[in-house]
Amino acid sequence: MKFWSKYKTKIVLAILAAVILTGAYIWGGNYSKNPGTAVTVSTVGPEASEQSPATSPTPSAAVFPITSPAATASQNSPAVSPEAKPAAAPDGSSEGVYAGSKEYSESKGMVINSETGKDKYLTDPVPEGKPLPVEPQNAVITEKKLTCTLSVRCDTILNNMKLLKKDKWKLVPKDGVIFAAKTVTFYEGESVFNVLQREMKRAKIHMEFENTPIYNSAYIEGINNLYEFDAGELSGWMYKVNGWFPNYGCSRYQLKDGDAVEWVYTCDLGRDVGGYYAVGS
Repeated sequence: MKFWSKYKTKIVLAILAAVILTGAYIWGGNYSKNPGTAVTVSTVGPEASEQSPATSPTPSAAVFPITSPAATASQNSPAVSPEAKPAAAPDGSSEGVYAGSKEYSESKGMVINSETGKDKYLTDPVPEGKPLPVEPQNAVITEKKLTCTLSVRCDTILNNMKLLKKDKWKLVPKDGVIFAAKTVTFYEGESVFNVLQREMKRAKIHMEFENTPIYNSAYIEGINNLYEFDAGELSGWMYKVNGWFPNYGCSRYQLKDGDAVEWVYTCDLGRDVGGYYAVGS
């Protein structure tokens, strides 16, 4: 008893130390065998919106407003006469993308910042022969009725179903056509966005957009409940007019009589639909 009374404190401390060291060894061994699952954070956004095509787009057109570069570029004309046909863009851009012309754009009234090389809404010069953007607040809409063709499709997803979120599979038509090419009426002065919004409402097709003041345009986030990034981090909605993918938002593209407007879903930042803007172009 005298021994216990004299040394009990040291004995208890020794036992506690042994328990702690044993527990630490066992826990450390288990952790090293099963460290858990790593988490990757994507840095792609809509431009990397507008848009993812944007990206920013971009996406849309716009990668994706664009919206991803895809966002603005992805959402970001009348047919061009032979003598005014723009030169194809360098650096591997797609067929529906052309090199911009500072001289042409400035001659048509585009104010370009000498430091950025862009206008106040971060738009690069447009290609020669293509229409300049018209700001929505400056658009004059008349009662004169004109017509254009409009279509919406997502057939690129059919080749990329493994990328599409499973709960969205049933939303993809078998032929990829959400809104078949159709001649629609619009009023002089209206934009691509005005027509898309009205016709989707008439056809009872879901559409969601976001106004992006920095680009002074609406960015199309989803159509038929198919959104940007639903089929991968490079996916989103883009638009083209008469075969050209404009480098500015759909709210700023003022339509002309007879224009052909196509909204397409890209799964690869525009490469799979002919609307890829190469770096440096």
